Amino acid sequence: MAPFHLLLLLSVLIAPDSVPATKINGVNFVAPVKAVPASCMTPVRDLNAGWVALNPYAFVKRGQPEVTFNTNGHWWGERPEGIRTCIQHAHQQGLKVMVKPHVWVAGQGWAGDFTLDNEADWQRWETTYTQYVLTLADLAKETDADMFCVGTEFRQVTRQRPAFWKRLIQQVRAHYGGPLTYAANWDEYERISFWPLLDYIGVDAYFPLSESDTPGIAELMVAWKKPAKRLQAFSLKQQKPMLFTEYGYRSVDRTAGKQWELPDSWNQKAPVNLVAQQNAYAALFRTFWQQPWFAGGFLWKWYEDNEKAGGPQNDDYTPQRKPAEALIRQQYGQ
Repeated sequence: MAPFHLLLLLSVLIAPDSVPATKINGVNFVAPVKAVPASCMTPVRDLNAGWVALNPYAFVKRGQPEVTFNTNGHWWGERPEGIRTCIQHAHQQGLKVMVKPHVWVAGQGWAGDFTLDNEADWQRWETTYTQYVLTLADLAKETDADMFCVGTEFRQVTRQRPAFWKRLIQQVRAHYGGPLTYAANWDEYERISFWPLLDYIGVDAYFPLSESDTPGIAELMVAWKKPAKRLQAFSLKQQKPMLFTEYGYRSVDRTAGKQWELPDSWNQKAPVNLVAQQNAYAALFRTFWQQPWFAGGFLWKWYEDNEKAGGPQNDDYTPQRKPAEALIRQQYGQ
């Protein structure tokens, strides 16, 4: 592999042509439980964000093939009526929208470990997942959504069923004419075989950087050097812009480490650490936002009720009403 300084020079000279002129400064917008007014997008605009990603969840049971969506058990913002309205609200505020399907695995949670035992079940899963994705692709076309993501963090499924994803992307292209990506887990992106069929290399950037309770910005920037070098080299190899389909940090101790090992924010409280969250955001911005091969990203996550979400005692991912929010507003406003 070429020395890093040479890669840096090459990134300026042969950066992917499709890298947008301005960074994608986005938020992942949590689907509202109930109908919301257009004003729900005002705080997103006031953050200086230019994009929102909508994440309408579908559900599947562990070890079972049936993907379910648009049921009475889904939140308003996960059903077509709510998705359509949220896209309209965002566009009214001058925001662009990425529609980003997610699947929650009952009895397991994360879709990355989802797998099945036999071909008949795989065929059924592929059929029902395709129905879910194409329903959203049609909705994205109808509402002039600005980007579409074909899936999120299916680490096992992308490994075991690569031909399916290639067929799915072709089907989505037939339904929706805008740019496409896939949201790969941070440890998955280098082995995805279907990047040539997409417009952006999407990465959910939860790279473990430090196990310190409150790592400093300089420490984190040093820790970012190795994964950033690999991301840059991969972007140049694929000749595709790199997009962080998710990035973010909880406001807790050790937030820049193995985030999936932290206490669950719903059932087990972790020590609140607002400085650690702010430092982690600062190091990420300083590492990536000026890179010519980097398209930008969508922070995880943002709630519609800005008066109640987050706050100084909150240990969740949202930066709302925390010191990190001011940092993000400054960065997104540049």
